[in-house]
Amino acid sequence: MSDQESTPSPARRRLSTKETAELLGVKPETVYAYVSRGQLSSRREPGNRGSTFDAGEVEALARRNRRESGGTPGPGGELSVRTRITLIEDDRYYYRGVDATELARRHSYEEVTEWLWTGRLRPGAAFTAPEASVAVARRAADALPEHTGPTDRLRVAAVAAAAADPLRFDLSEDAVLGTARILIPTLVAALPPLRPGRGDQGPIAHRLWARLSHLDPDEASLAALDTALALLVDHDLAASTLAVRVAASARAHVYAAVSAGLGVLEGPLHGAAGGLAHRLILEVLERGSAGPVVADELREGRRVPGLGHRLYRGEDPRARVLFGLLEEIPHAAPALAAARDIVATTARHTPLHANVDLALAVLTASCGMRSSASETIFAVARTAGWIAHALEEYGERPLRMRPSGRYAGPQPPQPLPRPQQQ
Repeated sequence: MSDQESTPSPARRRLSTKETAELLGVKPETVYAYVSRGQLSSRREPGNRGSTFDAGEVEALARRNRRESGGTPGPGGELSVRTRITLIEDDRYYYRGVDATELARRHSYEEVTEWLWTGRLRPGAAFTAPEASVAVARRAADALPEHTGPTDRLRVAAVAAAAADPLRFDLSEDAVLGTARILIPTLVAALPPLRPGRGDQGPIAHRLWARLSHLDPDEASLAALDTALALLVDHDLAASTLAVRVAASARAHVYAAVSAGLGVLEGPLHGAAGGLAHRLILEVLERGSAGPVVADELREGRRVPGLGHRLYRGEDPRARVLFGLLEEIPHAAPALAAARDIVATTARHTPLHANVDLALAVLTASCGMRSSASETIFAVARTAGWIAHALEEYGERPLRMRPSGRYAGPQPPQPLPRPQQQ
């Protein structure tokens, strides 16, 4: 008799709340949420203090959840993961069902972040970090070579802050949110200030400005930076966000999940796009016209940075909002004109709209920032989105982000390899 034949039918036994939660890969309170939504039925057995659940019903729900939410192929064969965080549809995008561009226009980065994390708006939300956490992160980041880029500094700061936090393995929602509100200001504080004595107080945008520009900020420029952060908080399952969800699926703590995102962000096909667009803007300003600059890009077989986006057929809504704010900043006018020249010149070859990278490049180039500033803005902003996705993933079945490999190598059995002669 096989093991399957000797096992009692699961439909005939009752499971405890703990067993049900483990089988579904969720917290016990989520089990009762399933009951309240009518997805599970429960009953109390005589002599049993807690509720019990039909094993067959639980197994059916587990199978349904796996089909709907874990590692399923999308319409184009790509990986598709169910999420309640961001929807991109018809050239617009939404945070928890609310137009993201309207949120970013009306609310601060911190307020938008709280909405993304909790689904609740906290007016005047502010993030602060204990001095001990900041000191550890700064010491670690300051030990790096002088030429180290900002993303390396952020990643090292995250690792250092994790090592100093004995509660990092607590993955309960309240604990992760508490860590999140400390981690973001800690990361910003670990970046070296360009304006000594400033940049450790106030909103995140104010603190970040002091680490990106030597110039004194005006109100319009700070508003543009704050809005850019809010616009970039999340953008569905970008490569770095997927890495974060894989880490969270394996129950890595939130510092480690953010570190995974920072590692992917540094790739030239992800976080570096804004820096390339920044250099393009400066070159157009130097040469006086986009024509020869675009020609050089095309001659070298390179894609003109800052144009087009695979998720938008029309204009990138993030770019539209940011360009509108930049038009209110007088000193941004030359860089804005250069960006428009790039779009118009390239349109003769391929009609592509400006994306958020080009808008960020106008902001950074016109505010005395380095080309790496776009990547820094992106990393700080997206840390909030990564944490939202980690929180969501902690509520799912563990290790669901584990696709199967499709082996395409030599068929076994193969002979043992022979040592190669030197």
